[in-house]
Amino acid sequence: MTAVEPAATHVGRGTATPLGPDSVVRLHRLDRRREHGEWLVGRIDIGEVVALPDTGVRVIDLLADGLTVDQARLRLTGEVRRPVDVAGFARELLRLGFVAAVDDVPQPSAPPRRPMFARLLPRHTAWIQHPATAWCLVALVLAGALRTALAPHSFPDYRTLLWSRRGSLVLATTFVGGWALLMLHECAHLAAARAVGIPSRIRLGTRLQFLVAQTDISGIELFPRRCRLTAYLAGIAVNLGVTSAAVLALPLAGPGSAVHRAVAVAALLSAVQLPFQLLVFMRTDLYSVLQDLTGCRDLHQDGRAYLRYLPGRIRHALGLGDRCPDDPTRGLPARERTAVRWYSVLLALGSCGCLLVLATVTLPTDATLLLRAGRHLGPDEPVGVNLDAATVLLVLGGVQAMWISAKIRGRRRRDA
Repeated sequence: MTAVEPAATHVGRGTATPLGPDSVVRLHRLDRRREHGEWLVGRIDIGEVVALPDTGVRVIDLLADGLTVDQARLRLTGEVRRPVDVAGFARELLRLGFVAAVDDVPQPSAPPRRPMFARLLPRHTAWIQHPATAWCLVALVLAGALRTALAPHSFPDYRTLLWSRRGSLVLATTFVGGWALLMLHECAHLAAARAVGIPSRIRLGTRLQFLVAQTDISGIELFPRRCRLTAYLAGIAVNLGVTSAAVLALPLAGPGSAVHRAVAVAALLSAVQLPFQLLVFMRTDLYSVLQDLTGCRDLHQDGRAYLRYLPGRIRHALGLGDRCPDDPTRGLPARERTAVRWYSVLLALGSCGCLLVLATVTLPTDATLLLRAGRHLGPDEPVGVNLDAATVLLVLGGVQAMWISAKIRGRRRRDA
């Protein structure tokens, strides 16, 4: 499974210079974009983005013009006809890492993110964001869909993967091929974000019991919607393109040949990765699209907060609680509040469903395969049996080890 990850970035350690009324604040380069009556402002190099009202952006402009904190306060108070805590706002900018210096004293900040594939520059991948690329992909997918519609039986099925009687070979090729396509999917996200200057990176993460690859494209929120959606959907586009191209190439390969089998396997492995994107409760690529189209700032966290609130509300309605907890969605705009509440239903049902599958299918199956492989691994068994057992232990055990490692790293990043 894959996901794009607009992850938060934390400010590095250091001692900040105290802010006084006569302090002059010099800011880092801040990009901005107006949306739904507010401004998104942030540093692309560290991936930190915040939503600000018009007053906050005006404070940034005044400080950028060289006014002291007190001068900015007096100017803004005269403009909006009410007191404005410019000093407090400047301290918040300092905490976010937006302040480069106070009175010419450099301030601590998170270091700029080191991009993966640093030699891959925006000019190399700018074509991904060009509208012509999307139309070419649409033409390819339509051609593949037409070919499948005209010859539905030619599309590969599960038997395509069972190309060998050796289960170890089937498992190994499926594992290697699946992860190769997964990395190609993530590289598409990375390249689409790099096209607009995002220092994107790929890493492993977890979603419930699943090990996922995810691409950090923090800062993409500052770009127009077409650029954002291209970055979110680039991985799905690759899966659709690979599947369509493979379907069109199948008639050109000799039936029964090794090339034909390889192309068929690629088509099937690429296609089976697409349904996982529908699991938006696990913050897949389509979750990012849904969050963007609904205008929500953090659909997943707001949905979790609403689910934590509901038991208290139910207890209060039944007379079992003295005080009804505050609804965390009350302060959200009506459109966003409705989206969060509907998403919380998907989040609850989807998470419960995945955990049920984990308890009743995944864990028993994995445990049985691992125990069976362990029993058949030894010097008294034939070489083929040992090979099968070792492959099962290596693949299943390796995936579980990677899941645990990704889970630990994720917790460390959140706690940092």
